[in-house]
Amino acid sequence: MSAQTRPDVDDSARGFVADLTATFAGVLLLLTSAFDILQGGSAVANDDLYAQGSEYLYKFDMTAWGWVHIILGVLGLAVGVGILRRASWGQITGIMIASLSMLTNFMFLPVYPVWSAFIIGFNAIVIWALCAQLKTTR
Repeated sequence: MSAQTRPDVDDSARGFVADLTATFAGVLLLLTSAFDILQGGSAVANDDLYAQGSEYLYKFDMTAWGWVHIILGVLGLAVGVGILRRASWGQITGIMIASLSMLTNFMFLPVYPVWSAFIIGFNAIVIWALCAQLKTTR
């Protein structure tokens, strides 16, 4: 039996929405990656900027946290450009980078909770948009 398509579904509109969703995800990933780089740069440049003396399970030196954020931010920038250029590896890699960024910001919550919560939220939106774009293109 052959697969039937619904005549009322316009594939050009679906393609436009998938393209718009991918662009949104790429731009938001670029933005969150830039925030990660700024957060990491401030942690490397000035350890005293963040709360000192708090004890928690994921305690690292602020310089180490800064480099983790900088590295993830640079990777995120590269993947965000790949998403915007519609590279075949962009969507899956974008989901992985946004997930890693969420994880590191979750571990950074005791140090700077409000900022980390915003970055976690932005990364959740990136993951949603990339998953929605993957679904519409398949």
